[in-house]
Amino acid sequence: MTPMAYQGARDICRIHAERLRWSLDTLRPLRPLTAEKLTSLRPMDLAVCDQFITRFSKLQDTMGTKLFPAVLELTRESGDLSAFIDKLNRLEKIGAIGSAQQWLTLREMRNQFAHDYPEDPEIQASLLNRAFNLAEEMMRVLEEVNRFAGRYL
Repeated sequence: MTPMAYQGARDICRIHAERLRWSLDTLRPLRPLTAEKLTSLRPMDLAVCDQFITRFSKLQDTMGTKLFPAVLELTRESGDLSAFIDKLNRLEKIGAIGSAQQWLTLREMRNQFAHDYPEDPEIQASLLNRAFNLAEEMMRVLEEVNRFAGRYL
């Protein structure tokens, strides 16, 4: 991969992060969500929740599948890292991310969104409240990775 590959992945992540930030800011007055609040949301607020879930998932996925490998290539640290955990550990070791475990927590949150719980607003509210905090963390990781990679451009 070239610096162009990193820059392309960075730009896609930036778009997801901007839209994720917008949805977080729009939902802020409703937080923390409860089962009661969730079941009485207006259609527009439900659409913003969907936008939040979509952008959280897309940002997490794009960072893991495109941005992180591009950073490893940019720093010439990719080596023979076939397992994703090996890539995370290398990124942590070189200082591109603070914690591989932190990233696995973000990935698990994205996986939780794959399971829909329409019959249980308690679970939905709990997942969203947890994800609101993790979204802030993920965007900090994005900034950290981009600052790190900037030294190699």
